[in-house]
Amino acid sequence: MARTIFVWFCIVVATLVLGFLAFVTYPFDRKGRAVHHYARLWGKAALLANGVRVRLEGMDRLKGEGPYIFMSNHQGSYDIFVLLGYLPFQFKWLAKKELFSIPFFGWTMAAAGYISIDREGTRKTVEAMNEAAQKIRDGMSVVVFPEGSRSPDGSIQPFKKGGFTLAIKSRAPIVPIAIHGSREVMPKGRLKAVPGEIRVRVGDPIETRNYSLKERASLMEKVRETIAQNFRSISEE
Repeated sequence: MARTIFVWFCIVVATLVLGFLAFVTYPFDRKGRAVHHYARLWGKAALLANGVRVRLEGMDRLKGEGPYIFMSNHQGSYDIFVLLGYLPFQFKWLAKKELFSIPFFGWTMAAAGYISIDREGTRKTVEAMNEAAQKIRDGMSVVVFPEGSRSPDGSIQPFKKGGFTLAIKSRAPIVPIAIHGSREVMPKGRLKAVPGEIRVRVGDPIETRNYSLKERASLMEKVRETIAQNFRSISEE
């Protein structure tokens, strides 16, 4: 219990301090580099406070600075900290709009330029998707959890289509990422934090240029199978 209280205290303090700095810096940081730096510090602070070790593999598969659409399985709350802290790219999150209504946390996401997606498929959703696709074509990388939320049992859940629509519209390559170990640190539905090791395996980029929206399901299956295969491989090592 003492560890959990300490971990959450550190996360809250880091959120308030770094979130405030992001608000202050944002008007003078149109490229978002400083804001993303604060986000990386936030992720590493949460990992350090809980004694979580991270092993990142496969970055040599990526050539150049992107843009990329990173797609990862979602095992637990610490997935966010791991990707922020250790993925060596400046990126934005693609997140469901409900998160943006959370006081301070959601406001900071909006200030950082993260992309809000409404799953109801309204006209505003289409407009937001087209705008996001243009930003990616202009050089912005994005991170997506295609399952939509954390897995309740550790298995890889069915994928949502939003991130794949964005990938096809932007014609940016998808980078499949498998995360293992974060569910043991803090799974869905639990606030207790325990130390551990989280492994991240980056797969080969999957080109989207030859896919149309009619072939979206095929692309979804290819990405899901790649992530699932790498996840199984980590689990067996």
